[in-house]
Amino acid sequence: MDALTLFLLFAVGGYLLKSREQRQRIALLANHLGRHQIEKLMERLNEGYMRALGESDPDRQAQIWSMHEATEQQLAQQFQRFSDELSQADEASTRVNRNPLPHAHRWLPAFLAPGFDLREVMRVHARGIAQTLDSASPDPRKKARTLLAELYLMQHSCHWYCRSRSVASARLLVRHQTTYEQLLDAVSPATRDAYLKLVQG
Repeated sequence: MDALTLFLLFAVGGYLLKSREQRQRIALLANHLGRHQIEKLMERLNEGYMRALGESDPDRQAQIWSMHEATEQQLAQQFQRFSDELSQADEASTRVNRNPLPHAHRWLPAFLAPGFDLREVMRVHARGIAQTLDSASPDPRKKARTLLAELYLMQHSCHWYCRSRSVASARLLVRHQTTYEQLLDAVSPATRDAYLKLVQG
């Protein structure tokens, strides 16, 4: 067997293993998220915040902000329940790889397959969302910007788990015109410190 044929066999085998791993991860996350309305609530808040930020009348703007307080609390509660449920999942199935090889965390030593636990990251996101909403900031625009950053970073973590960090960052840029680095600057300091401690090891 020549070297090219061997390389092609390894490449095809790696692709199939990676595709299978991604399908399993998407199914696990979809199973847990499907029990909640987190994505729908996020869309509602995003649209509402954009309306409020674009409103020139202060009274009307204040009215729009107050209209979304119940949605904010509902989102925080549902995300906390999602995080609690996900914490019951098996650690091996929630490991996020920084090594691009499929199932690297299962067959390579830890120092060659560094990664982090999605369950722990989701706990960080749940705390960040709740603390942002509980903050006593008098400026609703600041709260909205921080909350959106917390939510977008949470989405990035989900996409990283299902695909890869590069795919997650590309989706973030396309969907929200925001870079990963900008999000890290925009979330609360508590979230940023706890998140980076986990994902950087």
